Amino acid sequence: MHILISNDDGYFAPGLAALEKALQGLGEITVVAPERDRSGASNSLTLDRPLAVRKAASGYYYVNGTPTDCVHVAITGLLDRKPDLVVSGINDGANMGDDTIYSGTVAAATEGFLLGVPAIAFSLVQKGHAHLESAARAARQFVERFVADPVLPQSPVLLNVNIPNRPFETLSGPVLTRLGKRHPTESVIRATNPRGETVYWIGPAGAAREAGPGTDFHATEHGQISVTPLQVDLTHDGLASATAAWLARHGRS
Repeated sequence: MHILISNDDGYFAPGLAALEKALQGLGEITVVAPERDRSGASNSLTLDRPLAVRKAASGYYYVNGTPTDCVHVAITGLLDRKPDLVVSGINDGANMGDDTIYSGTVAAATEGFLLGVPAIAFSLVQKGHAHLESAARAARQFVERFVADPVLPQSPVLLNVNIPNRPFETLSGPVLTRLGKRHPTESVIRATNPRGETVYWIGPAGAAREAGPGTDFHATEHGQISVTPLQVDLTHDGLASATAAWLARHGRS
């Protein structure tokens, strides 16, 4: 078993170190992570410049690029062979509902999935690393189960796992969930930099809007480890007939 670990908080992040330590003994482990915090980088690839890969004193590799860059470079060039599993995290903060669109943590796992490797993204719901060791222990247990009995033995899967900030003994689950939805993000925050220029900070994420039973929001609120299987196909099948009818009405332009 060869496990590739990445994240979006940077190679120095406590969550990355906790995850790497927790997975020791499950096989060969390689860590390839961004050189700095790239939270919110989503699935972006760096195409306008070359990427540098360096090795830290910890043995971790770090890349001057995005989480997607890290996994892509690792699988397609850095590693001698394709890993058996890609694990991303443990993120400092939830990746639930609409967060998954922007998340670099989920993106790192997604890149592994797109390259044919089963992948799991782990996030700790509340920022601040409270009960990080508990989350790492839960992640270890989850990976052990996944390795021993994969969801689809012949096909890669992409799983998004969110762990409440609780002592390990009080965690419930894991439970199957669907992505909830948030209210629209709050307005940008206007500020002035030292040069007197107006700058804008992206506002906080919106509060949960669809957070009923079965959602990731509901599960974690009740102390359960949320597990959401994700897919990459963005085709809106439900809109196909309406789109076809619209095209037929307008004919050739």
